[in-house]
Amino acid sequence: MSLVHERDFGTPAGQSSQTVTLTIDGQRITVNAGDSIMRAAAEMGTSVPKLCATDSLEAFGSCRMCLVEVEGRAGTPASCTTPVAEGMVVHTQTERLKRLRRGVMELYISDHPLDCLTCAANGDCELQDMAGAVGLLDVRYGYDGENHVHARQSGSENPAFMPKDESNPYFTYDPSKCIVCSRCVRACAEVQGTFALTISGRGFESRVSPSQSQDFFSSECVSCGACVQACPTATLTEKAVIDIGQPEHSVVTTCAYCGVGCTFKAEMRGEELVRMVPWKDGKANHGHSCVKGRFAWGYANHRERITQPMIRASTSDPWREVSWQEAIDYTASEFRRIQQTYGRGSVGGITSSRCTNEETFLVQKLVRAGFGNNNVDTCARVCHSPTGYGLKTTFGTSAGTQDFDSVDHADVIMVIGANPTDGHPVFGSRMKKRLRQGARLIVIDPRRIDLVRTPHVEADHHLALQPGTNVAMLTALAHVVVTEGLVNESYVRERCDWDAFQDWAAFVAQENHSPEAVEAFTRVPASDVRAAARLYATGGNAAIYYGLGVTEHSQGSTTVMAIANLAMATGNVGKLGAGVNPLRGQNNVQGACDMGSFPHELSGYRHVSDDTARQLFEAMWKTELDSEPGLRIPNMLDEAVAGRFKAIYIQGEDILQSDPNTRHVTAGLEAMECVVVQDLFLNETAMHAHVFLPGSTFLEKDGTFTNAERRIQRVRRVMAPLNGYADWEITQMLSNALGYPMHYEHPSEIMDEVAALTPTFAGVNYARLDAAGSLQWPVTTAAPEGTPTMHMEGFVRGKGLFVLTEYVATDEKTGPRYPLLLTTGRILSQYNVGAQTRRTANVVWHEEDLLEIHPHDAEERGVKDGDFVKLASRAGETALRAKVTDRVAPGVVYTTFHHPLTQANVVTTEYSDWATNCPEYKVTAVQVSPSNGPTDWQERYQSFAVESRKISNVEPAE
Repeated sequence: MSLVHERDFGTPAGQSSQTVTLTIDGQRITVNAGDSIMRAAAEMGTSVPKLCATDSLEAFGSCRMCLVEVEGRAGTPASCTTPVAEGMVVHTQTERLKRLRRGVMELYISDHPLDCLTCAANGDCELQDMAGAVGLLDVRYGYDGENHVHARQSGSENPAFMPKDESNPYFTYDPSKCIVCSRCVRACAEVQGTFALTISGRGFESRVSPSQSQDFFSSECVSCGACVQACPTATLTEKAVIDIGQPEHSVVTTCAYCGVGCTFKAEMRGEELVRMVPWKDGKANHGHSCVKGRFAWGYANHRERITQPMIRASTSDPWREVSWQEAIDYTASEFRRIQQTYGRGSVGGITSSRCTNEETFLVQKLVRAGFGNNNVDTCARVCHSPTGYGLKTTFGTSAGTQDFDSVDHADVIMVIGANPTDGHPVFGSRMKKRLRQGARLIVIDPRRIDLVRTPHVEADHHLALQPGTNVAMLTALAHVVVTEGLVNESYVRERCDWDAFQDWAAFVAQENHSPEAVEAFTRVPASDVRAAARLYATGGNAAIYYGLGVTEHSQGSTTVMAIANLAMATGNVGKLGAGVNPLRGQNNVQGACDMGSFPHELSGYRHVSDDTARQLFEAMWKTELDSEPGLRIPNMLDEAVAGRFKAIYIQGEDILQSDPNTRHVTAGLEAMECVVVQDLFLNETAMHAHVFLPGSTFLEKDGTFTNAERRIQRVRRVMAPLNGYADWEITQMLSNALGYPMHYEHPSEIMDEVAALTPTFAGVNYARLDAAGSLQWPVTTAAPEGTPTMHMEGFVRGKGLFVLTEYVATDEKTGPRYPLLLTTGRILSQYNVGAQTRRTANVVWHEEDLLEIHPHDAEERGVKDGDFVKLASRAGETALRAKVTDRVAPGVVYTTFHHPLTQANVVTTEYSDWATNCPEYKVTAVQVSPSNGPTDWQERYQSFAVESRKISNVEPAE
């Protein structure tokens, strides 16, 4: 039997408060008006046989298995599509129904292959289950096996004789096993919203077909797995199931990729992971997934995984494998030596947004209490630190306002500087579904992302602004809202600082902030800006979703505050379907910030200079803490180059590939005397490390992640750590060796400490998380069940604060030498710096980073699609292949940063946000010219990478 049982519902429960009472098999039951008979039967514990119905899809009524009899009505209607009615009398089991169902099932089985009992889905096949449920013991019809083999070899169009499609790296398609229930087609349309599948052919030649009769790999399929999960037979089957066999137990855990935080069942056979199945009770994903979370988990057992600690005295030496005891003792002695020589502030640490809340909490505790300084930072420095600053300033808390379900109530959706279908695909699918239902869409992005035009979805307005002009654009939108009388004055008077609002309103009303005035540098027609502003202000519930295209600018914090201003002015904060929603990048970047990973803040975003907060930590940690903020990551590198910062402990972060101006990062690392990297693989940063501590994957540990909607979810250990320890245990060993004692037996004890020290987590513990499934902070006495929507009764800071947002052009200017603007982003199949996804079959979709360039710019430079080009900036240069496309505007080029050989950050500069030092990745002046291939540094890098990784069982990733 399957480990994942769908509830026998044909249609979702009605939202109406009206009810009806009916009788099913002699038993009276009261259900919601609008429910199907199938759902009503399921509510009373009766399972009606079915094949095409599933609770994740709209009722279809094609399989004719769920027939019932209704007294007073002719025929045998499908229970999945027939709504209940007052006084209805239904029979689900009669001799007539048994005969009809057996006949239908006999026809299904007769058209099925002869290997039914030995196929990969044996024990996990609804067709087999339903055959047993209707009592089918014998089949009178069938086809000749010898003719079947001959027809399959000859390429017959009858799906029973067609060859398997093995093109997708993760699943196989066997048309001979298809019963044409359309569940996969409907899942692709309704759940994923890609519409990549259809039913082609007629009669006996009917079959599922990707796109225009292509194979799955060549089609528009995004490999989210929705079709595989929906399939009731072995037509669509994971290759891992075929290779390993059906799983026999499962563990519920949380995905370790993006900030959506999908819940999965890790299905196991012994200690071997067979498949990751999205959990229907997951409150962030509701049973959906993407290609990364669903399939790209093979990195956990990749041959390049390092499982033994290693040390070396110099980065020019080969690595030497050592015991854990030697590695920890050596690291502790080096940190003690360096602090004794250069001072307490000469060392620091970087927490990981890939690791659990508990693990990041321990690293910042180690730095503050063990090292005795506040030199701790996290990758949010280079992605969403402006979110923390901007939202805390305006609203009073450093996080988004809504849960993901809120999008179902949005009438207008504004997406700015984000690409949900690639960066946050499960939420992107949810957003597309709402748009298909009629919500209106505004996209503000220099590039034409998929949401601008995708099947059954088209943006009402695409404001394709010049990179770096976000603040000007948002202030122009606010200008229209204020000058055209579209402000929600009653909301503002009640909920916001009125004096600050008046100052802001006078500021944005100035003529130099009008759409006409800013058109000269945003390059967006004023009429489009005015129309978008009116739609946002008057279209109903309006939600803003933003990403790194907002924060990774020199005015990132200003842009976040401009977004908050616009939302407050229109009354779109503190209610369903609205709000300001940052789409966080990594799985636990929200949690890493919550846990106190910034050098100026303790957990819960309390400043280190706050005596009351600091004394609370000092009492529990039994040590005195520094009241002065420590060094940010860029400052650590600067101080290292200056000779004052000498050692760093980096947990799960590859700053050499992810941080800007690779030359400067390299110089900083090379200047240090002890670089400690704790990670899964010998990443780019580890090339400059002296100690390598092998980390553990999310499958090998217990803990929690906090996603972009502030949802705290359990991570559960699925298998034993290949390195012997979870990451929190490694940090604890290092702390003890340094002389600061930590004695946790389980991550739940760390969370108890977090709750005791952090007001927004006060009601969080593992027992409550296990019972509720997840909780959204703040979880307090006033909100014991958590807080899905923030600021409903008032802003956390009291009154919402409007902030003046003057547009200041970036110092990164184009000119004759560097006439183009480079912006960067992600692609669906790869993740961040690619450390995980490049070590899975996902590389088949994105084998290298490409440079998108407009046809006009390409023609001017003599560049053709697929040519190698040199991409040069004031900071450096690299080479990659060109992709000629009109997705980018003339004057703008775009690339991803997933492959270390490209090293896109060799090109990016050190310009950063004025408030947080978040790098300006999205605006770099560049020149593009033809090239014969990789640059000299890329070739040297390849050689250096090979040498630096020299150890018997390690080879560089391709």
